[in-house]
Amino acid sequence: MAEAAAKRGGMDRMLDVIEKVGNKVPHPAVIFLVMIGVVIVASVILSALGSYVTLETTDAEGTLTSQIVKVNSLLSTEGLRFMLTSWVDNFMGFSATGMILVAMIGVGVAEQTGLVAALIRKIVAVTPGRLITFVIVLLGGLSSIAADAGYVVLIPLGALAFMSLGRHPLAGIAAAFAGVSAMFGVNLLITPLDGALTEITNDAIALVSPGTSLDLTATMWFSIVSLVLMSALCAWITEKFVEPHLGKYDPAEAGPLASEGAGPADADDKGPGAEAEARGLRWAGWALLAVLAAVVALSWGEGAVFRNPETGSLISDSPLMKGLIVLVAIIFLAVGAAYGAGAGTLKSTSEAIGMIDKAFRNMGPLIFLFLVIAQFLAFFGFTNIATVLAVNMADMLVAANLGSVTLILGFVAAILVLDILMPGSIPKWAIFAPIFIPLFIQLGSDPATVLAAYRVADSPMNVVTPLMGYFPLIVIFCQQYQKDAGVGTVIAIMLPYTMWLVPVWTALLIGWYSLKLPWGF
Repeated sequence: MAEAAAKRGGMDRMLDVIEKVGNKVPHPAVIFLVMIGVVIVASVILSALGSYVTLETTDAEGTLTSQIVKVNSLLSTEGLRFMLTSWVDNFMGFSATGMILVAMIGVGVAEQTGLVAALIRKIVAVTPGRLITFVIVLLGGLSSIAADAGYVVLIPLGALAFMSLGRHPLAGIAAAFAGVSAMFGVNLLITPLDGALTEITNDAIALVSPGTSLDLTATMWFSIVSLVLMSALCAWITEKFVEPHLGKYDPAEAGPLASEGAGPADADDKGPGAEAEARGLRWAGWALLAVLAAVVALSWGEGAVFRNPETGSLISDSPLMKGLIVLVAIIFLAVGAAYGAGAGTLKSTSEAIGMIDKAFRNMGPLIFLFLVIAQFLAFFGFTNIATVLAVNMADMLVAANLGSVTLILGFVAAILVLDILMPGSIPKWAIFAPIFIPLFIQLGSDPATVLAAYRVADSPMNVVTPLMGYFPLIVIFCQQYQKDAGVGTVIAIMLPYTMWLVPVWTALLIGWYSLKLPWGF
């Protein structure tokens, strides 16, 4: 033991301290309740000081409008009324809850029929061992095409894949979480986020250059290169730092859900037999093709059901993009049921309902936690503290009169800091785009430069800030394999990704800009 401890380097000792300190903090629900108290006090002080900013936006016709945004006190008459009357609306408006509940309808069936375990065995069998980490990270990055579904689906798969290879499941969670969240802004394909960011960008461009606009693919080349290179970097971080820090996994450390068989499928489960499993996978493949064919049919041609009824777009504000999480649930339900029928692990609709019920039964603690988080986010949003802070940071950067490269670096730093308190991609961009897009245009730079910089800065902090909506879910995933895991555990295993992604990805951004490479097409 002493020899093993002596071999632990400075990074391991630092992560040990972070984990121990982080795990001594109260339950996440208590943390958010305390933070609500902090926000209440801060809102009273800042409101009394008369803190405000002037925010410039464009209306639907492209007309520039100015709006004064002041800090609202939560102990004012309006604030007290809001805190008393908005609880249900706040919870119902917290999208993470609905997304997880809807996705689990399909995921629960796919997991308990054995499809998830069968897919893990297939992935492990066809993927060279040295590439499995990279593949898991890359799949996590690609999952943003289905919005937030990767948090529910791919992160547990990462744990199972690593366990099946005798590796630590928390390292699999870390690798998948890095792909899903730390690189959320880039992809090989167009994602729902691209439509929202591009629309906000074009509104900002219209402030100084009416008639000019960016396409959805304006930063595509940079996104593709970023996804591949950062996936490789995250795979290296997993194997170089995270796995050595975690050490060898002891199944005795598993939490009560996993021990009772209520957690993720057993990675050592041999399945229903080779012939039955092959038949089940074949039926699942046909079910997948049938669902995809239906999606194509409903998306084909002008006026198609899945297209935006006004613009005809399949991406921007379309039923297809808005209903992605439902389609994910349908796909998993269809392929899970088909696999179960083919493999003989699902014999009736009553069994399928029982599987869904079992999946929902274990989500009580998470739903309560989301209830508290939803209140914190709503109360914090009511105060306007984040908006006032963001605009002041942006104004400071503009007033500094920096050169283009230095301004890009300052912009990246500001977004990184703000992302700790305001993890959502769209709200931050709605604040920063009208300030920085016109500035860069006046400096003679492509507005796509700012959008590319935003993609770099917006994601790496997601994996280490407890304010990120899905962070508590990751803690729960970890507790299924390590019963004493907590907030500190997750921060400790994810911090190396942030420490490496920020400088390396920023260097790629500056190099791309300096070489005047096209951001997209």
